[in-house]
Formats: sequence, C-alpha cells, structure tokens
Amino acid sequence: MFIEVAKRLQHTEEYYFSKKLREIDELNKKGAKVINLGIGSPDLPPHPSVIEALNQYAALPNTHAYQGYKGVPPLRNAIASWYKKYYGVDIDPDTEVLPLIGSKEGIMHICMTYLQEGDEALIPNPGYPTYSSAVRLTGATGVYYTLKAENNWLPDLEELNKQDLSRVKIMWINYPHMPTGAKANEQAFKKLVLFARKNNILICHDNPYSFILTDKPTSFMSIEGAKEVALELNSFSKSSNMAGWRIGMLVGHQERINEIMRFKSNMDSGMFLPVQMAAVKALSLETDWYRELNHTYHERRAKVYELLDQLSCTYDQTQVGMFVWSKIPHNYSNGYELSDEVLQKAAVFITPGGIFGSAGNTYIRVSLCTPISILQEAIDRIKIMK
Repeated sequence: MFIEVAKRLQHTEEYYFSKKLREIDELNKKGAKVINLGIGSPDLPPHPSVIEALNQYAALPNTHAYQGYKGVPPLRNAIASWYKKYYGVDIDPDTEVLPLIGSKEGIMHICMTYLQEGDEALIPNPGYPTYSSAVRLTGATGVYYTLKAENNWLPDLEELNKQDLSRVKIMWINYPHMPTGAKANEQAFKKLVLFARKNNILICHDNPYSFILTDKPTSFMSIEGAKEVALELNSFSKSSNMAGWRIGMLVGHQERINEIMRFKSNMDSGMFLPVQMAAVKALSLETDWYRELNHTYHERRAKVYELLDQLSCTYDQTQVGMFVWSKIPHNYSNGYELSDEVLQKAAVFITPGGIFGSAGNTYIRVSLCTPISILQEAIDRIKIMK
C-alpha cells in the first residue's frame, strides 16, 4: 500500500542528529565505543532540591490530573520573578508569560500561529535548524540572512533593509548565538527593535544560553520597546540541567501570548504538575548554582580547546554558551569531511558546522556536555589518529 506523505513533509528531512545517532549506534554495536561530542544535552543533574520537589509533588494523590494550558500561577509568578531578578525585565505573570513543554515546542507554536503559504520568515545562517523546519512546515518560505565572523555573527540590518521585506512576518534571532557562541549585544538589540518597528516584523528571540559562560544574563526584552515588537523563548534545559523534563517559557505582549494560546490549546494539554512545581524550585535557586555550573563548563571548555588544537582548528575565545565553534584547517574542504574522518578514525563524533547552514560549512562545533575524563580520552584518540 502506498500513501503519500503530506506536502508539508515532502521537503522536510529527518533531523540530522536523529540520523547520526543511528550511525553512531551501529558503530557502537561493532565495538567502537564512540565518544559523542555533538549534542548539547547537559550530562549534569538538576539541583538536588529540584529533584526533591518533583518527588514531593509526585507522591501526592491529587497532582496527577490534567493541568491548565497557561501553567499554574506559582510557575508563572516564578518566571516573572526570575526575569526581574536576572534580566531586570518586568513581566506580568498573568498575561505576559506562557509556560511551554520545552522551548522547541514554542518555536513551532509561533510559526504555526503567524505563518502560512505566501508568508516569509527571516532565518539566520548559520542557525538552529529547527527554525527552518518549523517555517517550512507552515507552508511559508524561509529567507536566510547570512551571519559573518567579521560582523561578530550579528545581522547586517543595512543589507536586510535593501531587500523586499513586504512578505516577511517574523525574524528568528538567537543570542547568545548557537552555534557560533556570539554574545548578546545591547546595541544590536536596540537596532533590531527599530528594524522590527520600521518593517512591521515580529522579532522572535530564542534565549536558552544566556546563563552559560556569560558575565551577565541578557534578555532581548530588557530593551525599551522590545515587548511591542518581539517574543522571547527561554528554557530550563541548559541553565537548570532539565533538558529531558521538557519545560520552557514564552514571554511577550499579552496580545501575542493570547494569539499563540489559540494554537497551543488545540495541540497539547498542560504540563505534569510536579514538573511545574520542580521548575518553580529551579527558578528560585541563587546565583551560586549558576556560578558552580559555569565553573564546570570553564574547565571543560579549556579541555575542548586542547582537542581543537590537536585538529589544528582555530576559535574565538570570547564566545560563550554550551559549545565551542571552530574554524577547520584549510586542508579540509568542509566540516563534514573533518567530522567523518574523526568519527571513523578516532570514534569521536564532532558536529559539522554545515548542518546549521551554508555559512557554517568551514566550521565544526564541539559540545561541553561531557566530563573532563571523557574529553581527555577523546584528545588521546585524536592524537593517535593524527
């Protein structure tokens, strides 16, 4: 029997990491014991008090029912307090915040709420592949804007203003940037607010890395006028080590939140209450938690630099976030070639930069979500390979 998949999927490929993990699994079955330095899934646990809160609420007899779509008031209040404490941003917990079953879900919700065939969305190149796939699934067209190292991986708004933007409805941005590690930039954010207002474009800022190896967490919503032209996604995955818990948040103007709720309420139900209450606890942690987390990532990043030196790659030591973005040596045509060689010869997987767009073709990305001892083993394997 042959049933054709829907048009929306005919040009949507399986996620790169999904395919690569199968390849790694096959190598492991043959005894390779591959070290995976590709995916940014935190290997460290959440704070013990967060796990304790989950267990405490899960043990109660009245916490297992369906929950409301907007999340419980304690969670919305905790999100608003967290935004005020760390970002200096005032958020109305009743009208300007929407808890999510992971921020990746929010990317799809935003695209499905605002985009349809005939619309366009600005997508960074390089950038998180989910932006492209979510836009494509709506039937809209992705218009890629190139980010360059010489411009600190920031959008060239002068170039964009020369284009026909009449069909563009949203623009995806992400700072601290993944995959390049470019820092958030207040001056660039101010220009983006003006750009959005001038062109009637909704800025969608994806902000999961603001606490990782940064001097000060930054939110796009801290810029004057941002709330009127932007939405911001945030996540517990990186800053709280809760990736598998699938919990995130969306903040923005009440009107935008209500519009997205119209879509979201038809797609899922509320999150498990004990998870929400554990998230409340995670948001109440003091700065010591983030400081200790970053101490670990500092040590790991230094070890990743050693690994990249072995591969004769170059990198910017001012980058932040959960990965190290690195330029490949000239004797490789692209990052895929280097990645495949290291996987086959050293049984170490490193992400090729090309999966993030053509502007990443001559780069690789290494995750910091691996203990020092395993990173050292990867270095030792690469030394033998070379």
